[in-house]
Amino acid sequence: MTKAMINTVTISKADIPSGGMKSYKQEDDSIILITRDDDEFRAFDGKCPHAGADLGNGLRCGNRVVCPWHHASFDTRDGSLLEPIATEGLTQYELTSDGDNVTVDTAAPIKKSIDNDQLTDTHTIIVGGGGAGFMTANQLRHGGYGGKITLISKEDTAPYNRPLLSKAFLAGNMAEDKLLLGGAAWAKDNDIELRLNQTVKEVLPNEATIVIENENGTSERETADFLVVATGASPSIPPITGADVDGVYTLRSMADAKLIKAASHDQRVVIIGTGFIGMEVASALAQAGTTASITVIGQDDRVMGNIVSETVSNALIKLHEEKGINFVFDATVNEITKIDRQADQDKDNEAFSHVGGVTLASGEHIDADIVVLGTGVSPRTEILNEVNDPDGVQVDDHLQLRDGVYALGDIAKASNQMGRMRIEHWRVALQHGMVTAAAILGDDNVNSLEARIPFFWTMQYGKSLRYSGHAETPEHNILFGTPDTLDYIEYYFDDDSENTRASAASTLGRDKELVAFSELLRRGHAPTRAQLNAGFDIIEQAQVLSR
Repeated sequence: MTKAMINTVTISKADIPSGGMKSYKQEDDSIILITRDDDEFRAFDGKCPHAGADLGNGLRCGNRVVCPWHHASFDTRDGSLLEPIATEGLTQYELTSDGDNVTVDTAAPIKKSIDNDQLTDTHTIIVGGGGAGFMTANQLRHGGYGGKITLISKEDTAPYNRPLLSKAFLAGNMAEDKLLLGGAAWAKDNDIELRLNQTVKEVLPNEATIVIENENGTSERETADFLVVATGASPSIPPITGADVDGVYTLRSMADAKLIKAASHDQRVVIIGTGFIGMEVASALAQAGTTASITVIGQDDRVMGNIVSETVSNALIKLHEEKGINFVFDATVNEITKIDRQADQDKDNEAFSHVGGVTLASGEHIDADIVVLGTGVSPRTEILNEVNDPDGVQVDDHLQLRDGVYALGDIAKASNQMGRMRIEHWRVALQHGMVTAAAILGDDNVNSLEARIPFFWTMQYGKSLRYSGHAETPEHNILFGTPDTLDYIEYYFDDDSENTRASAASTLGRDKELVAFSELLRRGHAPTRAQLNAGFDIIEQAQVLSR
């Protein structure tokens, strides 16, 4: 039971078992989360700072509170951040014990200040303003780093939440300023020199030096005590005739999203690609409701075919078709055709070429006014050529390439709980930033990459499909539930053996089960095919193993 007063919440101790947690929603829509260990109670803001999920609907595993939506994890002892996607920990409140009750004072947050007195005479240069670069700078400052931090970005925008471009932003549900990581004043508030519109043309890792190309064509060198290279990835342009015609777009940056948003009004849109970007762009534009039509073209016979089973894929196709999306499968685009158009009068009526449609290998022609390429990305490793691997930069489990030089995010081929791989997911980029900052600070309390697992999600029509782990193929799977009703969890294996442990899982609607699976996978105790078929209680087992 709860009793709400002006700034206090009184809670019965009997409501929460030892080793458990419970959230309490208040009349002002705030949420209080209480954790208990024997007779020790602690109180926190119960909304995940990333997207506002009720943490009480997540799972407590040992000293970890795991968010049900995007698996951000927080320490039950002080609310500190253990795992992104959140970029900050939980606010903790004072509470008092009185007999059978505890009273939380929400007007008395516990102040947790860290003196920025470490490495004060050093300079850290971060190349890249994406998630990995932002998280490195943010964690350095919040971890006590007192030296100079310079973040250099090719873009003209401060670090922002890139995954939301193809989701809420393109759908018209989120303003640009809401995408900024840490808020509009983040760099100033954290004493970070933010240098936008600057191009680093070369990195000399053996010298911890970068070469910056100036607008006038000259170059300058800068050397750092710690150099972090997080240049991200760029869209892959397939060898399609006409891919360079006006009206063909890719989506990677804020500028790209703005162009697509403006250009798609009352237009026939063709999307090439049935992966995450293709499906999210289709969903977002359909939700915006401003296009004339949307057609998605895929080379395979299903969507997201390298991630989920045919049954789940069919459910996603059905969801999109109900929203008016047209699909063309088993199709190869031979050419993006162009037509000549007259420019506006203020451009002297000059004719110019623009997208007219796409022609398939079958000979079929589909009319289009704009084409969006959702055909994958390639890591931006060209400035690190001398240490290049065909699939990323080889680094250790602290992302270090050379002493004091780190490569992270989309360009890094690094180890995690699943092995050595390069992964282009936002959560992984933020994990890399946390690990790199801890390595610079010499903080052994932050887990290395080998203690972490991949996680990603896709949002389509307000439905979030979440995926944890890594599987080479979705073909060796066990499916529970009904994807058609958007209520399922699917486990993936490397083979069909009964004793093989699951290496990944995806879900719509069964978030707590996926959290439990993630925790078991992280600890090396993922369930076997035989266990799952026998009715294995994954939530109970995750809690037991974490005590």
